Amino acid sequence: MKIARIKVYQLDMPLTEPYYLSGGRLKFEQLDSTFVEIQTDDGLTGWGEGCPWGHTYLPAHGSGIRAGLEILAPALIGQDPRSLDHINRLMDVTLPGHPYVKSPLDMACWDITGQGGNMPLWQMMGGAQATPVCVNSSISTGTPDEMIALIRKASQKGYRTHSAKIGGSDTAADIARIEAISETLPTHETVTFDVNRAWTPGTAIQVLNSVDARDWVEQPCETLDQCAHVARRVQNPIMLDECMHTFGDHLEAWKINACEGVKVKPNRVGGLTRARQIRDFGISVGWQMHIEDLGGSGLADTAAIHLAASTPEANRLASWLCHYHLSIDPVPNMGARNEGGFATPPSIPGLGVKPDMNVLGEAIAVYGV
Repeated sequence: MKIARIKVYQLDMPLTEPYYLSGGRLKFEQLDSTFVEIQTDDGLTGWGEGCPWGHTYLPAHGSGIRAGLEILAPALIGQDPRSLDHINRLMDVTLPGHPYVKSPLDMACWDITGQGGNMPLWQMMGGAQATPVCVNSSISTGTPDEMIALIRKASQKGYRTHSAKIGGSDTAADIARIEAISETLPTHETVTFDVNRAWTPGTAIQVLNSVDARDWVEQPCETLDQCAHVARRVQNPIMLDECMHTFGDHLEAWKINACEGVKVKPNRVGGLTRARQIRDFGISVGWQMHIEDLGGSGLADTAAIHLAASTPEANRLASWLCHYHLSIDPVPNMGARNEGGFATPPSIPGLGVKPDMNVLGEAIAVYGV
């Protein structure tokens, strides 16, 4: 089996309402998503999606994916997509770095490999069954009352785990948010306070040592070293996210005891192959993990849910579904969806999701014959 053709599609996906994070300093209204279709010489087709959360969240942007694909896609023509490690090594030689560019290609190769082996991705990744995965809401930064209202709205949709966006230079405001949310949260629901690297170490220590809540706190500061400094001085368990780009970052975080858990996002680390390596390392060191993608439609969400579903329950926390924030759905009625606070991956071979071409439109680039 050989890769015969790679097609690239671009889709603007507006959010249903503006979204604020990192203490309100970052605002998002639309996502720029890139879809990749890999066609093989024996008729199998695989799909992948790469969708940064805007261009201010991480060093990644939608047009950067498509620029990188101009370099990577021709190098993959004629390769066997089922040779996943080889494909990733070839991409690393062809274009060092830029992991977010490689993710949709790697995802599409996994899709083809699953179809060819007659196995869904969750089984290929080590799962025994299509385990329902708990999904968490994502609560935009606001006043305590605004955030509590959003949590209650999410609860009505089945969410029992929430990610509340806080952070900034106003310590009193963050203390008020944390205390108000903690006081009103039902006993059967949980919350992670996601700072999105908005605090300085001093602010993080001041805020967290001033509140009674002992919930997870995610990415309190910009760098790994800063987060590790905070982790040694507070009682809250620390979750790392934006500073974790490579396997080496995860290894270093473990070595310096910087966290009790991480977020594993395929698009950030280079695809499902790299994400699975990091997931397996996390299991071996006893971390708990949120496994989800940076952004995207139900296609990207479903790929991450396959990996989450194959992760042992003791190491698996909730997963976020980006597509519920979108006003457009290019994979309608397909893939992992929120059903009473849980999402279950498809059990058909491969990824189990194919875009609606009426929504996706015409390819903007074609590589190969």
